[in-house]
Amino acid sequence: MTSGQRIYLLLADVTLIVHFSFVVFVVGGLVCIWVGGLCRWRFVRNPWFRVAHLVAIGFVCLEALTGTICPLTHWEDELRLLAGGEQRYQGSFMQHWLHQVMFFEAGAGLFTVAYAAFFIAVLLSLWLVPPRWRRPEQPAGTNQP
Repeated sequence: MTSGQRIYLLLADVTLIVHFSFVVFVVGGLVCIWVGGLCRWRFVRNPWFRVAHLVAIGFVCLEALTGTICPLTHWEDELRLLAGGEQRYQGSFMQHWLHQVMFFEAGAGLFTVAYAAFFIAVLLSLWLVPPRWRRPEQPAGTNQP
């Protein structure tokens, strides 16, 4: 394997790790919101966290509804081909096991329904565990309600 192929393989693995981290954020984020709502964890009500979480699952849902392949999957595939791979997802130990966790065979319709249901669960969490927007600080000595 040439040094150029090693670089492409390394970039493909980095892309896979970013992709896996995104999945963990989406799935783990909802679990944290629900558990955090029950345990009164303050960070789960952070509006920036909640907006980022909603946008992330919204993007996944939109991809599924439009039949679009995730850009991270596409980039990883292209990098693996540039590294000299012949088939999708053959390569390093890390790549093999992360793919076993993230990707499995099922019909596209099942994934679309699952993503849409997950999106609805995230929307429901906005109502059940609402984010807390901070009010602007009042200057000292003012008696505004």
